[in-house]
Amino acid sequence: MGLRTDANTCFVCGPGNPDGLQLEFRLEGDICLSEFTPGKNHCGYDGVTHGGLIFSALDDVMANWIFLKGIRAYTAKCEIRYKAPLPTGTPVLLRGECIKEKSRLVQMRGIMSRADDGAIVAETDASFMIDR
Repeated sequence: MGLRTDANTCFVCGPGNPDGLQLEFRLEGDICLSEFTPGKNHCGYDGVTHGGLIFSALDDVMANWIFLKGIRAYTAKCEIRYKAPLPTGTPVLLRGECIKEKSRLVQMRGIMSRADDGAIVAETDASFMIDR
C-alpha cells in the first residue's frame, strides 16, 4: 500500500517534506519496522537526540502498522518511557506491534533500540482510535 496523498508532508514519513525525517516503514510478519539515524540537527542539547523526535518516530511506527494494514486511525493516547539518552549519529531500529484490537480501539507498543548493541532507548504504549 502506498503513502496517502494527504500524508505526503508528514514530518516523520512524508517524502514530500524536505525538513522531515522521511522514514520508510514496512511490515515484516506482524511487526512494523524502520530505521533512523538522528543527525546533529536533531539534538535537544549536548549532542543528545531531542525526546520529541524520539516520541514522533515511535508514534509513527505504531501508526504505520495500522496504516499498512489498510486502516485509518489517529493517536488517542500515548505513554512513553525513556530508558537512555540517544547520542545523535547513533542508528536505531524502530519496532511497532499490535497488542490488542477491540471495537474502534487498537492498542499498540513501540520500541526504539540502538542498532549497535540492542539497548532500548525508549518504549511506548498507545491507543489509536479507528476512523470509521
